[in-house]
Amino acid sequence: MEPKLFAYLSYRDAPAALTWLAGLGFALVRRQDGDVDQVVHAEVRLGEVVLMISTADAAYETPALLGRSTGRGLYLLVDDVDTSFHRARAAGGTPVIEPEDTEWGTRRARVLDPEGNEWSFGTYEPGASW
Repeated sequence: MEPKLFAYLSYRDAPAALTWLAGLGFALVRRQDGDVDQVVHAEVRLGEVVLMISTADAAYETPALLGRSTGRGLYLLVDDVDTSFHRARAAGGTPVIEPEDTEWGTRRARVLDPEGNEWSFGTYEPGASW
């Protein structure tokens, strides 16, 4: 079996995070709830992208935005950066980099989700040859 990478994120308000992700176009694959407003485990999918989501079990700190980055985040390869950015913003994301053309010939944008996690949208495909 070839290795695959799946990201997981914990949110203080996981139900709200799932709503935000639905605003980006992610579909709920499965959800297991615990106590009131607690998501023990959820999975969402957008095309081949699968994320695992849960309610945070501790008071984790999200890195602060320094300039135009938190120093870590998720990068979503998309055909239409502008549409993805506007959907994220309409769902409650905070704009960091408005859609722009890069000097290396691609398009990109960046937002923070409602809990401050960094999401970048771009047309550059990491690992593909130039």
